[in-house]
Formats: sequence, C-alpha cells, structure tokens
Amino acid sequence: MSNDVLKGLRKLAPHLKKAKDDNLNEADTLLRIIKTFEDVLGYDGFSEISREAKIKDKYVDLAIKVDGVTKFLVEVKAAGTVLRDRHIAQAELYAAEGNIQWVLLTNGVAWTLYHLTFEQGIEYTKAFSVDLSSDSIELCAEELALLDRKSVGRGALEDFWTRRKAVSPASIATALFTTDVLAVLRREIRRREQILIDPEDLKTAIEKMFSTDALAEIGKIRIRASHKSRAHASAEAAGGDDNDATASQSATLEPDPEPPSKK
Repeated sequence: MSNDVLKGLRKLAPHLKKAKDDNLNEADTLLRIIKTFEDVLGYDGFSEISREAKIKDKYVDLAIKVDGVTKFLVEVKAAGTVLRDRHIAQAELYAAEGNIQWVLLTNGVAWTLYHLTFEQGIEYTKAFSVDLSSDSIELCAEELALLDRKSVGRGALEDFWTRRKAVSPASIATALFTTDVLAVLRREIRRREQILIDPEDLKTAIEKMFSTDALAEIGKIRIRASHKSRAHASAEAAGGDDNDATASQSATLEPDPEPPSKK
C-alpha cells in the first residue's frame, strides 16, 4: 500500500464523509471525487482527468487517462446515494464502445471497481468494494492504491486481474477437479481412514466446501474425459489397487465457464 495514498486519504476522508452526511448533490460530489484523484491518487487534473467524456453520444462522468490512454471510467453518484450495480449502466455502454475494461462507481464514501468483458454482451465482475464509513482507512487506502496514478501506469490493474483470475473459484475448481489431484486425495483418505472413496462421492464432498457465491461463479461441475490418456491416468491413480485404478479413469472434473453477472 502506498503511504502517500493513506496519508492523502486520511486528510480527505472526513470531507467525503461529511458530504454524505450533508447529502450533497451529484455536481458537488463530483468536485470532491476529482479532488481525491488529484490529491490522493496523484492524477493531473488538466491532462489526465476528463469530465463528461463522450463516445458515440454516450457519456460518462470521468475518464482517467495515463499517457493519453483512457485506463478506466468513473461513474459518480450524489454523496447520499446508495450505490447499486445498475448505476454503472451508462458507463458500461461507454466502456463497450471504447473497449475499456474498468469502471469505478463511487459516491465519495463507497468505492466499487468493476472489471468488464465484452465477448458475450457486457459482463461485469466486482474487483473490490470499500466504504469509508464502515471499513478501516487502511483497508480503503490499500484497495484504492490500485488506482494510484503510478500503479496504473505500470500496469497494476492488469497484473491484479491476472492474479485474481488465477485464484478465482472457477480457476481453483478447474485445477482441483482433475484425475491426478483426485487420485492423490483418494489415496491420502484411504491411508488415513482405511476406506476407498468413489470419485463421484469425493467430488460431491468437495463441492459442499464451496460457498454459494463460489458455486455460482464456477457453474455446473461435470465429469469430462481426462486430458491425459485414460491408461496413463489409471496407472498414476492405481497405487497397486485395481478398483482404485478403474475408478480414477472416470475423468477430469471441470466447471463450465459461467460469468458471474450479465447485462
């Protein structure tokens, strides 16, 4: 976390929270958001923050640029507004026209960053969400530091999303539900408990360990043929037991890709 972001946020946070208490309108809230981008996140207000940006008759409150390239969009709501996912609808349309993958929604107190994809319509995923009125100032600064001008300039958003996808429930499930991994788990359970577990029973037991939200992201888990030859997978999984070998031939378990949200 950047100490500069934390220091700047400590200074501005009381003013942002007061704006919410005073129920400032959207125009006045926007001025405070711009101030935050300048004083906390290090952007040049003249060259890197564009107001009422427009692409093909579609507008967004702010477009944040680095080296002349728009890196993300900002949709601002009045300080007292309770933020909803639907509030990024206008920014989504703008983002789709410009192939911009990041949209920030804020009322000055609550800050939510979305990652957008456009392969099958417009789909979004929350990258982070923090609230100055309920989260610690350190946590808020840590998350907002991702949007710091220096961080964005060196590709921090892209690196963040690469790591985020790598440890997502869908990615972990894909790695976990494979013949090789399940064979190791079955052998370990057999060693400890003296019982040979059927692959389907093990699959079901593991599924129950995922949260409802994680399962929604993963989608339906189906049994598919292993990428390795069945003979090779059987040999690895066998461990000297014919029944274990036969069961382990049943396959690789992979989640069907299913986006968390669609528009």
